[in-house]
Amino acid sequence: MRTRILGARVIDPSSGFDQVADIFIESGKISAIGQAPMGFVTEHDIDAQGLVAAPGLVDLNVALREPGYSRKGSIRTETLAAAAGGVTSVCCPPFTKPVLDTPAVAELILDRAREAGHTKVFPIGALSKGLEGEQLAELVALRDAGCVAFGNGLNSFRNSRTLRRALEYAATFNLTVIFHSQDHDLAEDGLAHEGAMASFLGLPGIPETAETVALARDLLLVEQTGVRAHFSQLTSARGAQLIAEAQARGLSVTADVAMYQLILTDEALEGFSSLYHVQPPLRSAADREGLRAAVKSGVISAISSHHQPHERDAKLAPFGATEPGISSVQLLLPLAMSLVQDGLLDLPTLLARLSCGPADALSLPLGRLKVGVAADVLLFDPQASTLAGETWFSKGANCPFIGHCLPSAIRYTLVDGRISYQA
Repeated sequence: MRTRILGARVIDPSSGFDQVADIFIESGKISAIGQAPMGFVTEHDIDAQGLVAAPGLVDLNVALREPGYSRKGSIRTETLAAAAGGVTSVCCPPFTKPVLDTPAVAELILDRAREAGHTKVFPIGALSKGLEGEQLAELVALRDAGCVAFGNGLNSFRNSRTLRRALEYAATFNLTVIFHSQDHDLAEDGLAHEGAMASFLGLPGIPETAETVALARDLLLVEQTGVRAHFSQLTSARGAQLIAEAQARGLSVTADVAMYQLILTDEALEGFSSLYHVQPPLRSAADREGLRAAVKSGVISAISSHHQPHERDAKLAPFGATEPGISSVQLLLPLAMSLVQDGLLDLPTLLARLSCGPADALSLPLGRLKVGVAADVLLFDPQASTLAGETWFSKGANCPFIGHCLPSAIRYTLVDGRISYQA
């Protein structure tokens, strides 16, 4: 299919390209930007005047819930929700049933993702068998089956020696390890950020040091082993500062933050709404400002949804008995555009944190709009608005933003030149 996108403001944050131009797509790739290539005969035109054309968003953490948790979501529903949020590539964590620690599970996920066809899917394999933090998973076999990185989520290695051996093995094969740094003992049984709000509500707290103590250890082990490392879901200003200090002394590490951590604080818990129950927890306003500053400077190079859909019953119990997580991938761009609306980021910087930044963190050939690359394209109207929840594709409606009017509206999402979502 030969497609021509007419008159969009084309922004490629990786190259700094930003001007009104036409985009020409042929055989799933971008064949030209600006002037039509020789002999190009369009089969399909998309009128994009007034729209922004950007690289399809790359989300580093989208729980697809399949296999094993079909009541919460499926690869079909959650990738459709992602496409509706402007996301063309998702990385899915290993929290499936069975755990994504064997090639068979990785192949199952990839097969079903291809059948659904809404987005590209990149599995994150388990670093340890069963995510138990004791025995190393079959990392090389998982890599060969399609896993692009490895992690244990918040299921930390209790033994630092075992973790060191795992990192040394990963470094030997140039594999990327994703850390969710949280000290198990400091965080145990906690439900909210340890601060005035948790005390007021009588909720057990998780101190900032639960993140920073684990983060300091992990950074030292990364430095010792030389493993390629990405730190996911930072929540504290001090944590972002530790990443900045590590980068300043030459350590090649990257980091991401959950979109909702840049908007919400622990003050949202005042009404005991379980929709705000997340792990790691929402932190203070000062932490939010520190995270925003790190995103602006590039210390945190990626913003992700950390999408965790749940069935309705999972959020109906009292706060402490509910399952943590927010369903948010469908709102990733509109939520992110609120940072532009508030003057915190300019549009090209925001798009960098949503596309080439996360792609580069895991060395994925994604997140760019230039000749010769896959035509993963997002077209959105920056002047329009989105009523969150008006249309909803995720199985999980556990989203505190439903009913909010958010800036911008997605018109088209293209994957390999094919329209996977159209408003």
